[in-house]
Amino acid sequence: MVRANGAVSLRELARVVQTSEVTVRRDVRALEAEGLLDRRHGGAVLPGGFTRESGFPQKSHLATAEKTAIADVAAGLVEEGEAIVVGAGTTTQELARRLARVPGLTVVTNSLLVAQALAHANRVEVVMTGGTLRGSNYALVGSGAEQSLQGLRVSRAFLSGSGLTAERGLSTSNMLSASVDRALVQAAAEVVVLADHTKLGTDTMFQTVPTDVMTRLVTDEPPPHDERAATELQALADQGVQITVAGAAASGGGDGMQGRRPRRDSPLPVQRRGGPTAQLRSAPAGLLEQQAGERARVADMRRR
Repeated sequence: MVRANGAVSLRELARVVQTSEVTVRRDVRALEAEGLLDRRHGGAVLPGGFTRESGFPQKSHLATAEKTAIADVAAGLVEEGEAIVVGAGTTTQELARRLARVPGLTVVTNSLLVAQALAHANRVEVVMTGGTLRGSNYALVGSGAEQSLQGLRVSRAFLSGSGLTAERGLSTSNMLSASVDRALVQAAAEVVVLADHTKLGTDTMFQTVPTDVMTRLVTDEPPPHDERAATELQALADQGVQITVAGAAASGGGDGMQGRRPRRDSPLPVQRRGGPTAQLRSAPAGLLEQQAGERARVADMRRR
């Protein structure tokens, strides 16, 4: 699975082989000792260290359910009539699919995938940067992209990346992508980082969003045994980053963090035009059905 996808989460491995994450983690350690893969926070990747970056086909199959939940929450942060920037990435692509329903929105992006997701939204204006196409993630990069962002000012920037730590903030493995992401950050009054739990504690080569510049992090609930993720989230919260955990509000009483997770926002009130204040739902309504369908497909493959 790692060879096919470039990276994979422990949660997905456990689901596919129908065993516990504890067992999967033990086997991953053994494979790392043989030099067959590198362990990363919450998952495993092909050997390659700081400079290796998976292409879009590999990233699109990693933590898909988590990215969906994160995108649902992030879309609720966007108001009618806003002007925002959206960076490149598989999580931001999921966000763009939901933004197509927000009327009067203006989206500035360097991502062909984000633009494609919004191409047929008749009430959303899409503004693309210039630049040189980087085929591995379908993003426009280089001096042309950066120059087209000069003098731009929008309310929010939504960005993803390859890794996120409290020490360095958001980072990526490619220098050109990092440079454009920094230009996107400079154009926004607030910066919202979208990162699933597999990226927490991972540090890659080029910094894009320092921790003190991040306004908010939207992430998913890390596995209960994932102490590293809990520690990283707490450190981010201690530095003033607002933490919104997708799915946390649906868990009922208590904070759902089992005494180890950082503080996070309660469901955020969003004022809609012509209507009452609405509560964001952290967990998407169709997520459980999607997961059930995945389990059924796996069971069918095992029978065959």
